[in-house]
Amino acid sequence: MRTLALILGRAGSKGGPGKNSRPIAGRPCIHWTLDDVLEARRSGVIDRAVLSSDSTELQKSALEAGLDVVARPPELATDDASIDDAARHAVRSLGEPLPDAVVILYANVPVRPRGLIARAVNLLRASGADSAQSYSPVGKHHPWWTAVVDPDSGAVKPWQGSVLNHGVFRRQDLPPAHVPDGGVLAVTRRALFLEIAGVASGPHAFFGADRRGIINPEGAVVDIDSETDLLVAEAILAGRD
Repeated sequence: MRTLALILGRAGSKGGPGKNSRPIAGRPCIHWTLDDVLEARRSGVIDRAVLSSDSTELQKSALEAGLDVVARPPELATDDASIDDAARHAVRSLGEPLPDAVVILYANVPVRPRGLIARAVNLLRASGADSAQSYSPVGKHHPWWTAVVDPDSGAVKPWQGSVLNHGVFRRQDLPPAHVPDGGVLAVTRRALFLEIAGVASGPHAFFGADRRGIINPEGAVVDIDSETDLLVAEAILAGRD
């Protein structure tokens, strides 16, 4: 399975302009993802690595690290542009031979468990699935504990059902629930290009029909969306060997 690692990173962001190049633990944010990709390439689980970006600063970092670069057109670098459109553009831009699988990584995720890319690729290969994505436990933000609070009266009611908190008040009694953590997404080329039969249209149609997940420990991935995320990532990376 010929596998491409594709980093996606825009110059702008509604949640934090320039966050992909913001310094974290003494290095631009994207450099931590570049490290993960280079590790995966050395281990042999990916055959080629590329950055798709509209930022010349990010492109320069990728080229210096030995990656290929695809210039992301302006219409695919807006807040409304979809990830899969940008990924398909990058794959088409690289020409033949087309990869059998694409590992999609975000430049604003400086903290991932080591070996995460290999775990996703190996699961995709072993299972024959259309996609493999990383998840984290939801922790105390469990859907059973989601409620609706009336902004005027303060009245509280369950988000779903008729029993507040589903009658569960201890975290350890909650059933397992997981949320995508942004650490890694590996998809087959056929899934990415919407060639899997029977998949309903929608924003995640490019995941295909057979979707698999790998579970990370809670807090093992940090996706930079706020100043608090920056502080958390800084503390974690500063303490790494």
